[in-house]
Amino acid sequence: MSKIINCLIVDDEPIAREILENHLKKISTFNIVASCKNALSAFQIINNQQVDLIFLDINMPDISGLSFAKSINKNIKIIFTTAYREYAVDGFDLQAVDYLLKPISFERLLQAVNKFLDENIAVQTNENEEFKSDKTEFIFVRSDRKMIKINFPDIKYIESLSDYIKIYLNEKSIITRETITSIEAKLPQDEFIRTHRSFIVSISKIDSFTNEYIEIGKNEIPISRTYKAEVLNKLESK
Repeated sequence: MSKIINCLIVDDEPIAREILENHLKKISTFNIVASCKNALSAFQIINNQQVDLIFLDINMPDISGLSFAKSINKNIKIIFTTAYREYAVDGFDLQAVDYLLKPISFERLLQAVNKFLDENIAVQTNENEEFKSDKTEFIFVRSDRKMIKINFPDIKYIESLSDYIKIYLNEKSIITRETITSIEAKLPQDEFIRTHRSFIVSISKIDSFTNEYIEIGKNEIPISRTYKAEVLNKLESK
């Protein structure tokens, strides 16, 4: 069972709140405890309910998002949302998880949410192994103008195609616009290994290997000189 993340939306624009609500409702582990139009209402919520994450607009009347962020418990994480790019530096100075520029797409929200989950897991590794296990089961990637869920156990290997990557799954393959380095950062390091500047493989799918290549079914994935020592050390220790 996944840990439920209680989140709060604070934005003086009704449409902006509605967009975030619709996005977050698509993610089962995120529970919206409230959606507030100002900081005063948000104060009342966090004083009476458990809140893990706040989606916080910066430019609000009376009390700005930055002022609000400075005054709350530091254990509550913040993802800033705003239409003004120039506020980004101030937002990150407050150690915000991320900074979302309106209009916010579901894909961009997912990136911020995954960043929050990654940081949260890093802090709670010893406290919440069950949550960690649930978190590392899948990611979403954009393909054919929609977000597609990719379960980690289904991945055999990933190939770089310049600004795109091809993800080879058990039954099919998917192409998405992303670099291999960015996708590598989203994969659990104990389950996947980079063998080449153009390839990442799932360790559990490896049938055999030599000093020069890895076999997965009928496919030979090269091991480059740059990654050879790390790959062989990791595989030989299994």
